Amino acid sequence: MSTCFLCRRVVSLTNVGQMFEISRTRVHFLQNTQLLMLRSFSSPKQHSFTVSYLMNSCGLSPETALSASRKIQFETPERADSVLALLRNYGCTNSHISKIVSRYPLLLTANPEKTLLPKLEFFCSVGFSGPDLASIVVAGPQILKRSLENHVIPSYNFLKSVLMVNENIVRALNKSYWLHGQSLQNIMAPNIAILKEIGVPMSNISFLVTCHPGAVSQNKEKFSRSVKMVIEMGFDPLRVPFVKAVQVIMEMGESMWEHKMEVYRRWGLTDDEIMLMFRLDPLCMKSSEKKIMSVMDFLVNKMGWKPAAIARYPTVFLRSLEKRIIPWCSVVKVLQMKGLVKKDLCLSFLGSNEKNLFNRFMVKYEHDVPELLNVYQGKIGILELGFVSEGIM
Repeated sequence: MSTCFLCRRVVSLTNVGQMFEISRTRVHFLQNTQLLMLRSFSSPKQHSFTVSYLMNSCGLSPETALSASRKIQFETPERADSVLALLRNYGCTNSHISKIVSRYPLLLTANPEKTLLPKLEFFCSVGFSGPDLASIVVAGPQILKRSLENHVIPSYNFLKSVLMVNENIVRALNKSYWLHGQSLQNIMAPNIAILKEIGVPMSNISFLVTCHPGAVSQNKEKFSRSVKMVIEMGFDPLRVPFVKAVQVIMEMGESMWEHKMEVYRRWGLTDDEIMLMFRLDPLCMKSSEKKIMSVMDFLVNKMGWKPAAIARYPTVFLRSLEKRIIPWCSVVKVLQMKGLVKKDLCLSFLGSNEKNLFNRFMVKYEHDVPELLNVYQGKIGILELGFVSEGIM
């Protein structure tokens, strides 16, 4: 009897425990269901208001507004209205505001007086206003939420010591690399010291910081390795191509470098010829595969230039194929066929500005070849003029 009673007791206690667990599970289920129901009733209204505000007050497209609303939601417009009014007071247009909000929606929740205004006032106090100030904020809206004393002022002072003039500082700030970390002095100073130690002129360092601040903001060890590699490639630290090469090497991984080498090899260029191109103009290695192939196809197959001759003027890969290369090469081709310019004219003419090209070719020979302007504008093809096509070089 006692044994049976004990068994029933254990079973009874077990059932009670199971019932307790089931009850606790039901409570959790009901609590979660309540939360979901609350969210289902509150979120759509809040979400709808946010999307509507982003579209109507900030000029965002429906798709961009929907994407931004995943990062920020609010039910009343007062704070956001104050932020937009402050930005407009400091020279931001509707176009600026649209870009600012799409890039950093959380700015709409910032305290205008305590958080945003001190940075705007600082930039005005050092000479930035109107379009310059607006462009800085557009490039990196997060700057207005960074610490004024610990980040903004030290970074500005550092840039001022390196770049001297506000125009260059604006260009550097517009790259926005410096907006997401420690102060610029902590990031850039060690790398600038490396460049100074090997004799790179301060003017060239300023060029690098102005145009490519991201390259100087990299890890010190990586930067040092890249500088050493560029020296081993034969670049002169005293010349501008040296810092351009550093920038290219810093931004390209080994696999991408080898890929670009292979693209140029497809046209019969040797590694020595490709390296010569890189030393003459390092930026030729940043051109896309599509751009390289298109330019080589036109110059080799349409114009008759030899790949080795093209390699001596790598800047050609930085020019617009449609706006610069095709129009002026077509003009030169016609003049060569007429015997008005040398057959061995080098590609360096593509480096001239538009005014010089017009004076050198269009104005000088407009009476000899009246159709020249139409050739330049693409209205008449070379073959339509009845000339015999021949190789240029």
